[in-house]
Amino acid sequence: MTQVTVEALIAGACAGSLVSFPTDTVPALAILPAKAPLIFAAKQRSQDKPLILMAARESDIWPYVQGSNIEYQIWQELASKFWPGALTLVLPASAQVPKVMNPTDPTTIGVRIPASAIAQNILAQTGPLATTSANFSGQSPLQTMAEIDAQFPEVLTLKTAQIPQEISGVGVPSTVAKWTGNSWQILRQGAITLSL
Repeated sequence: MTQVTVEALIAGACAGSLVSFPTDTVPALAILPAKAPLIFAAKQRSQDKPLILMAARESDIWPYVQGSNIEYQIWQELASKFWPGALTLVLPASAQVPKVMNPTDPTTIGVRIPASAIAQNILAQTGPLATTSANFSGQSPLQTMAEIDAQFPEVLTLKTAQIPQEISGVGVPSTVAKWTGNSWQILRQGAITLSL
């Protein structure tokens, strides 16, 4: 059993341990971006499935992406409508993004701000983390900390008593939209319905 307090989970994440916490969609498996290979190994995930960079606020995200002033305006316009929330934007990656987050295409990075007080609290103190759903690759996302603790005994998970009852909609992954250079391409319709 590796269920811990929020404080211990934050300390563990800052020290480079794999952690798991609830978000507004499915629970996240998370780690410092430079340690991303540990997530791929734990999930038995193929290298062509990139991780998402999750942060507490927009200002934490923008240093990890790069584009023209006009592109930033377009991205921020869409972000301001749906963040915090279940929208992942796939944008051109800046040099700050470790290539291990997206080994087969290090030129892009998926970014998201979750609408979850507990996730935002953790991310505000750890800084942006590399995240993905908590499950073995190809299987359904696990929904509870107890399930995650059982499947990933090496991962620090939150004590259930520390998790407030949060917003509904949990269990549906985020919608993913990729910037193609001049328009948006929807890669996955998830919790938010986008018509772009």
